Amino acid sequence: MSKDAAEAGDDTVSDGQSKNEIAAALARCKAAFLGVAVMSGLVNILYLTGSFFMLEVYDRVIPSRSVPTLIGLGALAFVLYAFQGLLETIRARILARVGAALDESLSGRVFDLVVRAPLKGASQGDGLLPLRDLDQIRAFLAGTGPSAFFDLPWMPVYLLICFLFHPLIGVAALVGMAVLAGLTYFTDRSSKGPTQAATGFGMRRNGLAESGRRNAEVLAAMGMQERLAARWALANRDYREAHQSVADVGGGFGAGSKVFRMALQSGVLALGAWLVIHNEATAGIIIASSILVSRALAPAELAIANWKGFVAARQSWRRLSELFARMPVGHRPQVLPAPAETITVEGVSIVPPGTPRLVVQDVSFGLRAGQGLGIIGPSASGKSSLVRALVGVWPPVRGKVRFDGAALDQWTSGDLGAHIGFLPQEVELFAGTVAENIARFEPGAPSEAVIAAARAAGVHELILRLPEGYDTQIGEGGSGLSAGQRQRVGLARALYREPFLVVLDEPNANLDSEGENALTEAILGVRRRGGICVVVAHRPSALAALDLILMMADGRAQAFGPKDEILKRVLRPAPAPAPVPVTADEASKQVATTAIRESA
Repeated sequence: MSKDAAEAGDDTVSDGQSKNEIAAALARCKAAFLGVAVMSGLVNILYLTGSFFMLEVYDRVIPSRSVPTLIGLGALAFVLYAFQGLLETIRARILARVGAALDESLSGRVFDLVVRAPLKGASQGDGLLPLRDLDQIRAFLAGTGPSAFFDLPWMPVYLLICFLFHPLIGVAALVGMAVLAGLTYFTDRSSKGPTQAATGFGMRRNGLAESGRRNAEVLAAMGMQERLAARWALANRDYREAHQSVADVGGGFGAGSKVFRMALQSGVLALGAWLVIHNEATAGIIIASSILVSRALAPAELAIANWKGFVAARQSWRRLSELFARMPVGHRPQVLPAPAETITVEGVSIVPPGTPRLVVQDVSFGLRAGQGLGIIGPSASGKSSLVRALVGVWPPVRGKVRFDGAALDQWTSGDLGAHIGFLPQEVELFAGTVAENIARFEPGAPSEAVIAAARAAGVHELILRLPEGYDTQIGEGGSGLSAGQRQRVGLARALYREPFLVVLDEPNANLDSEGENALTEAILGVRRRGGICVVVAHRPSALAALDLILMMADGRAQAFGPKDEILKRVLRPAPAPAPVPVTADEASKQVATTAIRESA
């Protein structure tokens, strides 16, 4: 993520906020982890049941040929095995619930990251990596990996018992532990790089797939599908090869550890037999020590088998922690009264997220309740960037935007959003009913407010003609509606609950004459009720209901004032000498000027 001034201005991390939020969420489950640790201790003690059962059978039952002793030992072993199974089941369920508790604590925060990251230039691929990271951590906690790590501290206990059986058996177990520790180390070193590369390739692959899904019509219409498919295939190949490398590393070291443990178990059997031959141990030691050594090394083998998941979870933890630190939860400021008088722009300069260049420089102006401002100028002059700062989407790197004297950073997004209506160039609606989209998905939104917003936007009759009226379901992105219908529903959403500031960016781009008339009435309605309306316009018909004009060029304000005065200044005819070559930029400006003159 770029560390530009915009991010620094919004994301200053205090000492309290810099604390690892994931660790804090897990710390709230410390009682559960303590319970898992206690259960792991009991389980590992009960794992000795098999070894000691074999020892007693060979050393007591067989020499004495006592059936009652065999039955008693078998019943006791069965009860201990049942308790072991019960404890392992409870331990697995506790760990699964720890993962669920972590998800419950952080899922809202992670969704906030997904939504805010594009505004900070931090979104990569399809932008859903934080969600996948949380899923990865939760899946690891709910798997067998944590159980193996809780069992690892008991390996020295098994090693001590092996030494009590016989020093040579203890040495064999110690050598086995050392070899498995080395395998664990090399597994970590070998899998870290491929796992990280697989994550990066996966982000690129998913980003291309999502881009293709969003632009399916363009791909089909212009024959680009095969070309994009080829690019996706290359990204998918890199992703597949990286995952294959991770699987090869994990599978190779896992198989090696398993084979080594089996070979060591056989070697301990042979060592026990040699000790019995030389009268240094009893016959029961042969089987008991083999089972005990195998069990002593089992946690390390299980840890190696789960190392791929552990490395992925560790990298997910690191990425989420970095994102949490870079985009902390802002403190909630004092709730301010609803703005009702002025909007002031004070020397605002804007840098788009993720880029180092200024696109708006030192723009200043002020608006009062009831006024309407049209922002005009050639393409790439900074118009849309300026209105993004007005609605708080892009914080300025310099200067302030103030509502009734209060800077925007003195409001939370939720509080400020209630006083702002915003219609961007690309209107995005969400899966749900038309009424839900107009009401901004407000729970229990009153139907009167929804219908009032639709009437203010002049879209009430259009909605009534839909198959189910306001209850018509629309798909993700507004599928099911035409571009013009989406734009008019988006306008109704911007007007919901009569916000103080209404910002419309190219609001008539997809409208017919009926829609443009409704737009003009909507702008006049905002002004009549004492609101402020700001309109970015290329088509001059959108300027009809406004009284002020701001002319932008090259990211700077060139002129600001009453509409008639500014348009006269902009449209002042120039002397026409002999024809001279005209650049493309100059030609586009002339076309725009002619269009504005005709509308005026």
